[in-house]
Amino acid sequence: MNNKNVLIISYYFPPMGLSGVQRTLKFVKYLPEFNWKPIVLTTSPKSYYAFDDELQKDLETLDVEVYRTGEYSPEQRKVKPFPPSYRLQNFFRFLASFFLQPDTKILWKKKALNLGRKILQENKIDVILATAPPFTDFLVASTLSEEFKVPFVIDYRDIWVDNPFHFFPTFFHKNYVRKLEESILKKAKRIIVTFRGTKDVLLTRYPFLKSDEVVIIPHGFDASDFSSFENLKPVPGKFVVTHSGLFQDNRTPKYFLKAFSEFVKTRNDGIPKEAWFIGIMRKSHKKYIKRYGIEESVKLFGYQPHNQVIRLLKMSNILWLTFEDNVRSPGKLFEYFGARKPILICAPDGYMKNLALESKAAIGTNPRDVDGINRALNTFYDLWQKDILPVPANDFVEQFDRKKLTQELAYQLALACEV
Repeated sequence: MNNKNVLIISYYFPPMGLSGVQRTLKFVKYLPEFNWKPIVLTTSPKSYYAFDDELQKDLETLDVEVYRTGEYSPEQRKVKPFPPSYRLQNFFRFLASFFLQPDTKILWKKKALNLGRKILQENKIDVILATAPPFTDFLVASTLSEEFKVPFVIDYRDIWVDNPFHFFPTFFHKNYVRKLEESILKKAKRIIVTFRGTKDVLLTRYPFLKSDEVVIIPHGFDASDFSSFENLKPVPGKFVVTHSGLFQDNRTPKYFLKAFSEFVKTRNDGIPKEAWFIGIMRKSHKKYIKRYGIEESVKLFGYQPHNQVIRLLKMSNILWLTFEDNVRSPGKLFEYFGARKPILICAPDGYMKNLALESKAAIGTNPRDVDGINRALNTFYDLWQKDILPVPANDFVEQFDRKKLTQELAYQLALACEV
């Protein structure tokens, strides 16, 4: 069978790091196994919160063409500081929202369109896939689709108009973006989302959508990322609870750290207990470590290449995450499934919490329930001492394998070409 070509529009892509690049990179990795040749249109990052050279090396081993707007030079890139507080970050977002809609990457649109036209003129593209955020990617795909009569598919990693973390300073701003989204949805041949919550919101807001037009392809994990660490065990004689990734938007480690401090004080049995944090942490969050007097029990690893994140997850006993909304699907949860570890999920009742509990290896609490988090830590600690910590079943975990998820994407791309 001859390969078909898919143009993938993704502003966030290696060498950029953080969670936004993983989903797209893994689709690019596995699509050729399902008779799709990916061609990527992305940016040349000059500054970003984190860069991952290991992901870039992985990308370079793949047979994939990557077109970048502008020249990429590793020597000229700069790591920019993460906003020290959520309040300050929101202030800057609010100011930008007056002038830049649907997002700040609208300034990239012209460059992306010019390069996209060149790609489409030089290659036979069967379908376009755009992933967002940034939602400017959707606008680029829609314009190129219309100009070259090529169908396009959109992939929502986060919700758009109904996202409470997107700012619309006036009714007119929100109405403008709502009309953009409606236009995109009417033109797209297939719509992909990461979880049921996004699908329900879209179907409710836009009654013209049919349920089978909105397809759920969840986040996942790449089994090959874990193969090198298959036999790696946690540090013996030490109880380690690990969080991986950013505390985005209103997420905070405050309540966990308070619970962990109480846990350490009450289980003072001579066995080391540590909380590990992998990833960028705001200054406003670091202060809680000192406030609760647990400096000796907390390790901050900072941003790590993805392969080192996997290594640290495998060396941990418990993995935890927290969020206070049900509008997003945190990718780290699926990496936790891939690590096959017990999970402490501090989140409101909803799909993601239920999914974690479905693994039969998780304990769930309210995100601000300090006593509940403390009880969960004690429960896991008692199980650890007896060497009977639960692990997710293989059949549960394997449904989130990136290769299987990419097979579903390949099917959706094929359907888009037939419509």
